[in-house]
Amino acid sequence: MTTPHIDPDGKVDPSVRELVLTVADNASTLISAQVELAKAEIRQSAQEAGAAFGLIAAAAAMLGIGGIFLLVTIAYVLVQLGLPVWAGFGIVTAVLFIIGLILLLVGRARAKKVKGPERAKAQLELTKQAFSGEDPSPVAGS
Repeated sequence: MTTPHIDPDGKVDPSVRELVLTVADNASTLISAQVELAKAEIRQSAQEAGAAFGLIAAAAAMLGIGGIFLLVTIAYVLVQLGLPVWAGFGIVTAVLFIIGLILLLVGRARAKKVKGPERAKAQLELTKQAFSGEDPSPVAGS
């Protein structure tokens, strides 16, 4: 074991081992502090996001209720124009079903166009071939 170096002022220089241990301890403390800071920031962001989404949900509920009242109003306007009550509400209901059917067909058509992760699958196959020693064939799109 080596003796610590003492400078002319009488201060003892720490050994390399002590310096390494101090650096490791300081690094550990720094990482722990950074993790705690990240947790605190995430917790605060989650609380803010929760409050925002709560307001959005309340707004969506109010808009939904308002939409229902609008549809009832339209039905009664049709009644005031001379249609029987059943006809006014029937027309509003039929229009809603037609709009819903159109949205369903458009959504279904778009859903059929959705493709999976083709490039990722191709790269995965190339990786498998590289590790298995096979000759990788060229893949389209890469």
